[in-house]
Amino acid sequence: MKLNKISLSIVAAALLFSMPSCKKYLEQVPDNRAEINTVEKLAQLVSTAYPSRDYLTFTEASSDNAEDKGAGIGTTNDAIDIPYAWQDLIGDATNTSTAYWNACYEAIASANQALESIETNNLGAGALPYKGEALVCRAYAHFMLVNLFAKPYQIDGANDSPGIPYVDKPETKVIQPYSRGTVASTYAKIKDDLEAGMKLLSASAYKVPKYHFTPAAAHAFAARFYLFMGKWQQVVDHATLCVPGNDFVNNIRPVSTTLRTYTAEEHRTNYMGSGQKYNLLLIGTYSTYARFTSPRHGFGAKLQKMFSAAGNITGKTLANSILQYSVPNYTMYKFKENFFYTSPDIGYPYLTFAAFTADEALMNRAEAYAELGINDLALKDINDFYSVRIVGYSPANDAINLTKIANYYPSISSPKQGLIKTILDAKKAEFLQEGLRWFDIIRRDLTVVHNTIDITGVETFAELKPGDPHRIFQLPVEVKLSGVEQNPR
Repeated sequence: MKLNKISLSIVAAALLFSMPSCKKYLEQVPDNRAEINTVEKLAQLVSTAYPSRDYLTFTEASSDNAEDKGAGIGTTNDAIDIPYAWQDLIGDATNTSTAYWNACYEAIASANQALESIETNNLGAGALPYKGEALVCRAYAHFMLVNLFAKPYQIDGANDSPGIPYVDKPETKVIQPYSRGTVASTYAKIKDDLEAGMKLLSASAYKVPKYHFTPAAAHAFAARFYLFMGKWQQVVDHATLCVPGNDFVNNIRPVSTTLRTYTAEEHRTNYMGSGQKYNLLLIGTYSTYARFTSPRHGFGAKLQKMFSAAGNITGKTLANSILQYSVPNYTMYKFKENFFYTSPDIGYPYLTFAAFTADEALMNRAEAYAELGINDLALKDINDFYSVRIVGYSPANDAINLTKIANYYPSISSPKQGLIKTILDAKKAEFLQEGLRWFDIIRRDLTVVHNTIDITGVETFAELKPGDPHRIFQLPVEVKLSGVEQNPR
């Protein structure tokens, strides 16, 4: 079967990379990919079914994990400053929401072509893990799209607002009409793909499993997916299967031990590495995110307090590595940009980041336990999480309990809400600069407060409240060519 030219009109006629040097790289794609008639070629195609851009810059800037450090402090960049102001950034430049939209649909196109190749070629049982991977990849890309470009899923709600186009077949026309469907219908299709694909996955199918949806990574995805849906027991069930023997303590980030001993260079080189047990799925993307070392809007002195003894529920300084470039510019030093040379003097920057970790799965399970009213297990997960983030952790002295939660959050009246607040705050700090805070914000209807400091030093504040249309990123204007309506503004 011949690999059709992927037009992807719905992604605004996007190319994988727009720089001239990167077009040269695309021209080097081997011809043997044009016909998917072996399991080896199928595996190569499915490896491209992951988004080639990331969401880190625009979700982090939009969230309350960014602050204004003041006029004249740090560098300015539209990719950060415009999302920080909750305005639409026009164009598909690197690190933008449009670039991510395009990349997700390109990944979906690869998954669809792989699935069609399996249907039309007799590739045997060896193709089944890659069929599973393609289905889960398709589910993941659509899941990310619906949660960034449509209204959040409402537990027990109608969810009849516009979703995003669910593309489940290869494109054959330059301009092809699409419907957004609804959030409910989008979620239903994600669920079908995810559950069908998970049954076929195999970790042994890959040379470097961390760059693929292995069973562990798929369970982490399922835990996040069902968290959005409010299917609490399913969150528990899937999260539990993310690590061997339900042993999270020895499989989450060793913040207070191993990671703490790294030099700054070792930290940024190894943190998102495939050798780390806590990384369940790594994705390599075209990105310049790691270059934003001292942005005006980003990790500053206010956010740094989350790691101090007074700034978190443990009452202890957290051992997370923090590097200070210059006052008040901080970084967690989690990412290292690499550069792929296509010739001696040209190429493109790329970044590897963890799409799923054991740490997130653990805290998702803790939240599900809290919702189920199983407070002792929610507390156990919380304490397991903090036990590797406090140097010299003592269960007798440092363990979180309901009394400590009630004292730390006096305005919260119920144990369940206190547990959830504890979990969300723990995740906010741990995943700083990883873009994940935004998904808790939209899922839990949290108000975001951003400060602005003018040139005279006067500080004002703005709020992004639940229901504000700017909590939903705008679709590329070009999708109107395919009959897809944009989000209201």
